[in-house]
Amino acid sequence: MANQTILWRGIYLPGHEACRVISASDGWGLEGVAVFSHDHRACRLAYSVLCDSHWNTLSGSVWGWLGDETVDIELAIDPDHRWRLNGVAQPSVADCIDLDLNFSPSTNLLPIRRLNLAVGDEAQVRAAWLRFPSFELEPLFQTYRRIDESTYRYLSSTGFAADLEVSSVGFVTNYPGIWEVEA
Repeated sequence: MANQTILWRGIYLPGHEACRVISASDGWGLEGVAVFSHDHRACRLAYSVLCDSHWNTLSGSVWGWLGDETVDIELAIDPDHRWRLNGVAQPSVADCIDLDLNFSPSTNLLPIRRLNLAVGDEAQVRAAWLRFPSFELEPLFQTYRRIDESTYRYLSSTGFAADLEVSSVGFVTNYPGIWEVEA
């Protein structure tokens, strides 16, 4: 798969986000930037997520600002799936494989690519959820069910459910009421 890009328009958090998936010889990466409004404050968050060749998250970072607050997050994951946030152990998310950035639709691509579900199949995952705007890391139980070639039913332990339309790459193209693709 060659490098792919996408541009989303935020509905719930008014703004835009651009992202690209990068193919490397030893794995995959996501790079992006989201610019949006939250509680009448301008927000600019850039991010990078590195994965191995099987789409297991290896590291992540988020940097930028929310209003006048600086954001600088570094996530490190060891081979035993132990997570560190800015150098501090995060035992509550031990054994999580996927990173979920609460402010972005980009990281839904990670389990979609990793699981590679056949139509009709479903799988449960436990993601390390980087909450917005607190930037705290907590576990989030998720279920992905592949409805057809381009639709996944997504359920989370928060009670949230949506049918996500996705591209052939795995980018969400329609996250009802939250994000939609522009380019």
